[in-house]
Amino acid sequence: MRFLRIHHAVPVALLLAGATLVSGPALAAGPDFQYVGQDDRVHGLTAPKGCVEAEGGGARAVTNGTRSPATLYEGPGCSGRALRVLRPGEVGQVRPYFASVRFSVTR
Repeated sequence: MRFLRIHHAVPVALLLAGATLVSGPALAAGPDFQYVGQDDRVHGLTAPKGCVEAEGGGARAVTNGTRSPATLYEGPGCSGRALRVLRPGEVGQVRPYFASVRFSVTR
């Protein structure tokens, strides 16, 4: 018997986008930055600061629920080309993938 893996990038993007529509205590309890990795798992970061490696290799849907811009880089340690900058509250997709993300410091 063969099993086929079906990728549903759009439904995952909508799921992550829906997380930004939640308000109040429910939003505060969840991760501030979420992405779907190349490992097809949803990864989340709470109160991220500085440069953070993308566990599982960041890919596809990304949600920036922080209060600062998030710059996605192609290399580890926020090296290489900047692929995209997500504004606070922005949801988007990144192709092919990102290896790290830098969060601006805000007060």
